[in-house]
Amino acid sequence: MSGLDALPSTSDQRVAVRITPDALRRVRAGHPWVYDRSIESTNREGAPGDLAVVFDKQREFAAIGLWDPASAIRLKILHAGRPVTIDAEWFATTIETAVAARAALWEGAPRHRLGYRAVNGENDGLPGLIVDCYADVAVIKLYSDAWLPHLRDLVPSVQAATRAAHVVLRLARSMADRPTFGLDDGDVIVGDPPDPVLFQEGRLTFEADVRRGQKTGHFLDQRANRLQVGKMTKGRSVLDVFASTGGFSVHAAAGGATSVHAIDQSAPTIAVAKRNMSYNHDLDTVAACEFTTQCADAFDALGHLGRSARRFDIVIIDPPSFAQKAATVGRAKAAYAKLTKLAMGVVEQGGVLVQASCSSRVTSDDFFDTVTAAAVEHGARLTEIRRTGHDIDHPVSFPEGAYLKAGYWRVDTGRRARR
Repeated sequence: MSGLDALPSTSDQRVAVRITPDALRRVRAGHPWVYDRSIESTNREGAPGDLAVVFDKQREFAAIGLWDPASAIRLKILHAGRPVTIDAEWFATTIETAVAARAALWEGAPRHRLGYRAVNGENDGLPGLIVDCYADVAVIKLYSDAWLPHLRDLVPSVQAATRAAHVVLRLARSMADRPTFGLDDGDVIVGDPPDPVLFQEGRLTFEADVRRGQKTGHFLDQRANRLQVGKMTKGRSVLDVFASTGGFSVHAAAGGATSVHAIDQSAPTIAVAKRNMSYNHDLDTVAACEFTTQCADAFDALGHLGRSARRFDIVIIDPPSFAQKAATVGRAKAAYAKLTKLAMGVVEQGGVLVQASCSSRVTSDDFFDTVTAAAVEHGARLTEIRRTGHDIDHPVSFPEGAYLKAGYWRVDTGRRARR
C-alpha cells in the first residue's frame, strides 16, 4: 500500500479518561462525540489516534474511542457498552456491516459500476471517516488525523468490503496544518484509477474526479432526489440552480424535459455538467433536450431571469451549506427565504419548486417553515407534495448527523399560466 510505511503506530497503553456525568449519559445513549470541555481527567497525554477508554466513577468500562488532542471533539467514540478489542478485525467487521446495510442499492444493478457511500462516519460507528465508492474505486476521506495510525488496517478492510480495485485518500481541509507523514490529499494508495472515474446512477453515467474534485468527487447524498426529479420532468422546462456537476440536470433531461437551464458560479463544475450530459446522449430524451448553462451567482441569475419574465415548469434549488456554525443560522434562513422568493418569480403558475438544505444546524421544521413563509410573503402559495431526507447510504444515528432535507411543492404564484 503506497505511502503508508511512514505512518505512526498507536501506543499499546490506553488513555484512561474520566468525563462529566452529562457527557457520560450522552455517550451511553449512543452519542459519538466527547468535547474537550467534558474531559475531567486523563492518565496521560495521548497522541492522535491512540485508543482512549472512558471509565465511570466505579472505574468500570463505559466506552472506547480515538483520542484527538488537536480537536475540540477530543474523543471520537467507536464503541460503548461492554468492553471490546479495537483492532484490524474490529475495523473489518464494522466496515463490512456498514456496506451490507446498503445492499438494497445494488439489487438488480451492477454494483461494480455504481456510486454510493459505503461508510457514513459517525452514523456507521466510525467518527470522522467517510468511504465513497465510484465503480471499482474506493475513496477514503479523513476528517481527523486520529485516523492516520489506523490506515494500514482500514485500507484492506475497505477493499474487502467494497471489492474495490483502487483506493484513493482524501484529506479534509482541517488537516492541512497537521502532520500527515508524507501523505497528501488525492494520493492513490492502491491501484491506478482512471481519471476521471465513470460510474452509474440509475441508468445514467457520471464522472467523479476522485483525486481533485469537491468532497470525494461527486455529491452522492442527493441521488434519491435526482432520481425522483427524473420521474417528474417529461415535457417540462427545468431550471437547475446551484447545478454543480449537473446531477439534477442530467436526470431531468433523461426524464424527458424539453429544456434544462443550469446555473452555477463555478466554470469548472459547469464544464463537468456538460460532460456528464454528453455521456448520456445515447438516450433519445437526453439528445432531444435543449441544455443550456450559465456561469453566474445564483441570486443574481434568478433575479435577472425573473425580470426577463422567463418561466420554468420545475425549479430546483440545491445550495451549499449556508450555516457552517451556530452563529450563521439566521443568515442561512434568510438566504433560503430569499431564494424561495426569487424562485417564485421564475416558476410557472402551477409549476413545481424543489428546494433543499444541507445545513445540519437548520432543523427540518425551520427550513420548511422558512420556505413556505417566504412564498406567502411573495404573494404565492405552496402545496406540499413531499419532503425527503437521507438516503439509505447516508444513515443518521445521532441528532447532529441529520443535515439533508428537501421539499417538493406545487406553486400557486397568483399569475395566470402562459398559453
